[in-house]
Amino acid sequence: QVQLVESGGGLVQPGGSLKLACAASGFTFSTIYMNWFRQAPGKEREFVATVSPTGLSTGYADSVKGRFTISRDNAAKTVYLQMNSLKPEDTAVYYCNVRYSARPYWGQGTQVTVSS
Repeated sequence: QVQLVESGGGLVQPGGSLKLACAASGFTFSTIYMNWFRQAPGKEREFVATVSPTGLSTGYADSVKGRFTISRDNAAKTVYLQMNSLKPEDTAVYYCNVRYSARPYWGQGTQVTVSS
């Protein structure tokens, strides 16, 4: 079965950095787009970033463009989200996502809190 396990969240000061990881299993990782979403308290879940199967093509929400970098290691079946210049408004639970067999799958999420 499809499993997505996020890690790397935590508390960081404004301007700091964090790197999230998502370990995937249960599908052919190297053939499928992988995504990151986030959900802040009281808000809807929103798209953050996507990466193509080869890792050569990426896309970002305007709010994180230039600060976040998505990447993947197909041998390790892991997708990453490097987050730099973090702002308080980046505080959210971050979720790994994949669309497989016509349905979305989500990890359990990892909390990122940006606060001084």
